Amino acid sequence: MNTAKGFDLTGRTALVTGSSRGIGRAIALGLAEQGAVIALHGTKAGKALDEALAAAQKLAPKSVAVIGDLASGAAAQKIVTDAITALGQLDILVANASVQIRKPWAAVTQAEAEHQMQVNFHSTLRMIHAAAPGMQQRQWGRILTIGSVQQVRPHPDMIIYAASKSAQENMVRNLAKQLGPDGITVNNLAPGVILTDRNADALADEAYAERVRQVIPLRTFGEAGDCVGAALLLCSDAGRYITGVDLLVDGGMGLR
Repeated sequence: MNTAKGFDLTGRTALVTGSSRGIGRAIALGLAEQGAVIALHGTKAGKALDEALAAAQKLAPKSVAVIGDLASGAAAQKIVTDAITALGQLDILVANASVQIRKPWAAVTQAEAEHQMQVNFHSTLRMIHAAAPGMQQRQWGRILTIGSVQQVRPHPDMIIYAASKSAQENMVRNLAKQLGPDGITVNNLAPGVILTDRNADALADEAYAERVRQVIPLRTFGEAGDCVGAALLLCSDAGRYITGVDLLVDGGMGLR
């Protein structure tokens, strides 16, 4: 295989949830740069989503934006349906959107626990339900979930978030076996500590940031762009023989 051609996504379409900023935006633009037409997603319309869409359209002019709150049980199906309606079909699904609530485990309310599980796990499964049939019909598809190093190093103040990501990774291994015969790969990309808006407040405390840095073998935090290469591999023909994997992009933080 020509390596460069293996990453070429010309003619492919992709939905990337939570792509108005951070890792989702970086992955969406990375896919667009390789030729894919993108359906970006945001919980609501606004400046961040508009700017992400404008950036994507410079690379793939037919890219669109879809809106939906994955905390709603019906939103997952609608988001995928809207993307398929706009793009004609859906070849690649990147389930990136998630909710993370930081607080001591004993203080987590039932509502907060259910909210995180709904967005981080149940909605991912619902989106796969909606996206897989078309992929099966065409005998080609890429499903990529975005997990977390917390699958192996759970943070004491994010017990539900960590558990939801572990559940998602288990689901990936399960579905990889079931969808593989249809030409669909299902993988999980697990970032470590990435410099995004979500982590900005915590890492602004230099003493805390240094403690975290010391458990990362590379002794530095990642950037959203560091996740793009791995995502391109797992969403293209270059990764056609990779399925059911949990690929950590974490500077070695998950090593035990």
